[in-house]
Amino acid sequence: MNAAPCALLVSDHVAGSVYALTIPDGTLTGRLTGRHLSEHAGFLALPEGRVACVDDRRGELLILNPFSDELVERAVPVAAPAEHLACDPSGRRLAVTTGLGDNLEPWSDLLTVVDLTTGEASRTRTRPGEPGVTVLGDGDPLVVLRHRAPGALAVHRFTDLLAAPPGCPVVTPHTLLPLPDDGHGDAYDPDSGQIFAATGAGVHSARRQGDTLTTGKTIPWEAHARGWYLRLDTRRRALWSTLRGGPTNPLRWPEWTNQAWRHDLQTSRTHLTDLGPGLVFRLALARNDTALTRIHPDGDELLLLGADDTLRRVPLPAMDGAPRNGATPWDGVERRALGASPGTDWVAVTRGGHGEVHLINTKTDTEVSRLRVGTPLHHGGHLMLLSRDDGANGDSVGR
Repeated sequence: MNAAPCALLVSDHVAGSVYALTIPDGTLTGRLTGRHLSEHAGFLALPEGRVACVDDRRGELLILNPFSDELVERAVPVAAPAEHLACDPSGRRLAVTTGLGDNLEPWSDLLTVVDLTTGEASRTRTRPGEPGVTVLGDGDPLVVLRHRAPGALAVHRFTDLLAAPPGCPVVTPHTLLPLPDDGHGDAYDPDSGQIFAATGAGVHSARRQGDTLTTGKTIPWEAHARGWYLRLDTRRRALWSTLRGGPTNPLRWPEWTNQAWRHDLQTSRTHLTDLGPGLVFRLALARNDTALTRIHPDGDELLLLGADDTLRRVPLPAMDGAPRNGATPWDGVERRALGASPGTDWVAVTRGGHGEVHLINTKTDTEVSRLRVGTPLHHGGHLMLLSRDDGANGDSVGR
């Protein structure tokens, strides 16, 4: 079923540990300690089974290779706390934006760009906030920052940023496209040269034209809800999100409605699938299924949405410290992380606070093993499941 070798990266960003395991047997092949990876910037798939991520405490961009004897292939200093991470289609040129970190107000405006081919890196200043980022290919790459309040897509030339003098100078975008103030979620389709940004009004698109962008159409959500997350499906050229509706009061999160949103980029058709009430957020893409988790006081479950849009539900063991009625679902509570690869039929899901990872066979919808790491995985940790040539690097935004 899964002949290609598979690896699972497990990050406990609270405890400061990173584990590399083989799948499905769960053999530990590497461990890093004292490494607090940015859960928000996530993991970014690079060519040949390599992975990029950011150590927030040390302020380093890490290039990991779970298929090598040495897990850390390279470490490059970058500005932290990391908010978003992206690369160009070649996987050689990367950009890291900074965000709030453990603060309530925007305070950092640092942007780091790195050229892995030459080893060069440069830091510049843009504007405080939590900017999303995409890096567009075709010749000289463009770095596009998605700002909020006031909303905008700010376009920079990668070579200009890399050539900036020392001292973190302020840089001015050479193109600025207006965007609603509530942007959250970014994707880039290298086949069409389009970038996408999620807002309350829908998914806004723009296309590269030389060294600038031209505004495209806005794709509606087609529901009384919106997506706070956006990703490219490398299996069938589609955009995915999860739409959240219902009460705006976060204390009433068990009443939130959730839908899986898929927009086919070739047919321009949108499909919605009801998922049930509670907390649903990020998703992961396996060979034939799209995986999500739903957290609810009545019971948690793994959701598997097949290519034929059939939804299957796999119950998950309860978490001690799970979100409760009458409290928010993200402050001081346990959560779940997901990992899947477009090249395999495995899905991995964490049990926050228990140090456990459930490995699910999507052919049978059963748990085949329960992997245990040496730390609790508070807040759910973070996962990446990959095979060496699964095509996941076609999605060039960190997840």
